[in-house]
Amino acid sequence: MQRSPGKKLVLIVGLVAVVAIGFGVWKHDPDARGADQPAKKATAGVPVTTAVATRGEIDLSLKVIGRAEAYSTVNVRSRVNGQLESLAFTPGEHVKKGDLLARVDQRPLKAAYDEAQGNVARDQAQLVKAEADLERYQNMLGKGFVSRADYDLYKANLGVARAALESDRAAARAAQTQLEFTTIVAPFDGVTGAPLAYPGATLTADTTDIVVLNQIDPMRVAFSIPEDSLAAVRNSLRRGTLPVQAKIPGDDGQPLQGELEFVDNAVDATTGTIVLKGRFANADGRLTAGQFAEVTLPTTRLTDAISIPVVALQSSTAGTFVFVVKPDDTVEQRSISTGATTADRVVVDKGLNAGERVVTEGQMLLVDGARVRVDKG
Repeated sequence: MQRSPGKKLVLIVGLVAVVAIGFGVWKHDPDARGADQPAKKATAGVPVTTAVATRGEIDLSLKVIGRAEAYSTVNVRSRVNGQLESLAFTPGEHVKKGDLLARVDQRPLKAAYDEAQGNVARDQAQLVKAEADLERYQNMLGKGFVSRADYDLYKANLGVARAALESDRAAARAAQTQLEFTTIVAPFDGVTGAPLAYPGATLTADTTDIVVLNQIDPMRVAFSIPEDSLAAVRNSLRRGTLPVQAKIPGDDGQPLQGELEFVDNAVDATTGTIVLKGRFANADGRLTAGQFAEVTLPTTRLTDAISIPVVALQSSTAGTFVFVVKPDDTVEQRSISTGATTADRVVVDKGLNAGERVVTEGQMLLVDGARVRVDKG
């Protein structure tokens, strides 16, 4: 069966229409349109963080390693001989000034105190008798019944009785003091260490250690600086209190803020360094005696200096540069000359003006003339 020419023409036209419609659908496919999006996004700008170059005073700092130490350390000892009766603290416990730490067996000293009190009572009775004898002999002397020598003897006896009473009263006070020493209390707020003696041990006065007590609030951090930096430190101290910053390795918290409290009176001739100590509040217990800390100490103050964050600096074979954000939101790669560096800022000697904005994050995606979008800073 043969098809007519008219039917062949209709079939060809239909196929052309289907191909055209399919091509149109493919051309206007939403997924296909998405291919154009990167070009549009490219014109939106690279997201960056920026900071402004500032002019003003800036403190230059030394960075050294220090070691924390207790503000006070005491080896708690008994002040009397005797047997340790009990301990009243838990190792590592925070104690307050006056808290009970230990007791010494007080029975021998209590007996000595009671004996001293008895001697006082005896001497008081003897003094009363001596006073009465002297009064009687004084009346008899006036009537001529006794000699002056007998009267003087009784008068001397009264003086001896008074002296004996005073001596025994002093002995009683000493015995009471010794008895009080059997109760051992904390001399300041601090943290106890491990016991060095246990109940039943025989204690020798002022010799046997019972426990080490550390005062940890405040704390000190000791560190050494080169002797050629000492003059700058002294100049800073003349301006007032010199702040000290301590960063504890592994501690995610903010650095501790303190002040310089001590400068040693001699330079170590073998190392050419001198010891300094900073004082830090330690109510939260972040510092522990013997712990290492990274210490930052301002030594010199520059005035009228332009500075930027250290993280803004970039390096190339041509030297140090920064990306400066221009008013049209494009960046300029500009070479600069830098000076002294602090903990987080660097002084710019040449190549940057105060008030100019530099990129501190996002530099890896930038080239000279790139457009940026400032997210913060």
